[in-house]
Amino acid sequence: MEGTGGEFLSLEEKVYRTIELLKSAREAKAAAEKVAERLREQLETVEEELASAKSQLISLKKEREEVRGRVEKMLDQMDALVAEGE
Repeated sequence: MEGTGGEFLSLEEKVYRTIELLKSAREAKAAAEKVAERLREQLETVEEELASAKSQLISLKKEREEVRGRVEKMLDQMDALVAEGE
Protein backbone atom coordinates (compact mmCIF):
# COMPACT_ATOMS: atom_id res chain seq x y z
CA MET A 1 0.00 0.00 0.00
CA GLU A 2 2.82 2.40 0.73
CA GLY A 3 3.96 2.04 -2.83
CA THR A 4 0.55 3.12 -4.01
CA GLY A 5 0.57 6.13 -1.66
CA GLY A 6 3.98 7.15 -2.95
CA GLU A 7 2.82 6.82 -6.51
CA PHE A 8 -0.24 8.92 -5.71
CA LEU A 9 1.95 11.64 -4.16
CA SER A 10 4.20 11.56 -7.21
CA LEU A 11 1.19 11.84 -9.50
CA GLU A 12 -0.24 14.63 -7.33
CA GLU A 13 3.04 16.56 -7.60
CA LYS A 14 3.00 16.15 -11.37
CA VAL A 15 -0.58 17.42 -11.52
CA TYR A 16 0.31 20.48 -9.43
CA ARG A 17 3.40 21.17 -11.58
CA THR A 18 1.22 20.88 -14.66
CA ILE A 19 -1.27 23.32 -13.15
CA GLU A 20 1.53 25.79 -12.37
CA LEU A 21 2.90 25.43 -15.91
CA LEU A 22 -0.56 26.09 -17.30
CA LYS A 23 -0.93 29.20 -15.12
CA SER A 24 2.48 30.45 -16.26
CA ALA A 25 1.61 29.78 -19.88
CA ARG A 26 -1.67 31.68 -19.55
CA GLU A 27 0.09 34.63 -17.91
CA ALA A 28 2.72 34.64 -20.67
CA LYS A 29 -0.02 34.51 -23.31
CA ALA A 30 -1.86 37.44 -21.70
CA ALA A 31 1.36 39.45 -21.56
CA ALA A 32 2.13 38.62 -25.19
CA GLU A 33 -1.38 39.68 -26.22
CA LYS A 34 -0.92 43.02 -24.46
CA VAL A 35 2.39 43.56 -26.25
CA ALA A 36 0.82 42.59 -29.57
CA GLU A 37 -2.04 45.04 -29.05
CA ARG A 38 0.36 47.83 -28.15
CA LEU A 39 2.41 47.06 -31.28
CA ARG A 40 -0.75 47.07 -33.43
CA GLU A 41 -1.65 50.49 -32.06
CA GLN A 42 1.87 51.79 -32.71
CA LEU A 43 1.77 50.39 -36.25
CA GLU A 44 -1.55 52.09 -36.88
CA THR A 45 -0.12 55.40 -35.66
CA VAL A 46 2.96 55.03 -37.86
CA GLU A 47 0.77 54.17 -40.87
CA GLU A 48 -1.34 57.29 -40.26
CA GLU A 49 1.80 59.43 -39.97
CA LEU A 50 3.17 57.90 -43.16
CA ALA A 51 -0.06 58.64 -45.04
CA SER A 52 0.07 62.22 -43.79
CA ALA A 53 3.72 62.58 -44.80
CA LYS A 54 2.97 61.21 -48.28
CA SER A 55 0.13 63.69 -48.66
CA GLN A 56 2.37 66.56 -47.58
CA LEU A 57 5.09 65.41 -49.97
CA ILE A 58 2.66 65.34 -52.90
CA SER A 59 1.43 68.81 -51.94
CA LEU A 60 5.00 70.15 -51.69
CA LYS A 61 5.94 68.68 -55.07
CA LYS A 62 2.90 70.32 -56.68
CA GLU A 63 3.78 73.62 -55.03
CA ARG A 64 7.40 73.32 -56.20
CA GLU A 65 6.24 72.72 -59.78
CA GLU A 66 3.95 75.76 -59.59
CA VAL A 67 6.80 77.93 -58.29
CA ARG A 68 9.14 76.55 -60.96
CA GLY A 69 6.58 77.41 -63.64
CA ARG A 70 6.16 80.95 -62.31
CA VAL A 71 9.94 81.47 -62.09
CA GLU A 72 10.39 80.20 -65.65
CA LYS A 73 7.64 82.55 -66.82
CA MET A 74 9.38 85.51 -65.11
CA LEU A 75 12.72 84.52 -66.62
CA ASP A 76 11.13 84.28 -70.06
CA GLN A 77 9.65 87.77 -69.59
CA MET A 78 13.06 89.09 -68.48
CA ASP A 79 14.71 87.48 -71.53
CA ALA A 80 12.07 89.12 -73.73
CA LEU A 81 12.74 92.53 -72.15
CA VAL A 82 16.49 92.11 -72.57
CA ALA A 83 15.99 91.06 -76.20
CA GLU A 84 13.83 94.15 -76.84
CA GLY A 85 16.47 96.38 -75.33
CA GLU A 86 19.20 95.10 -77.62
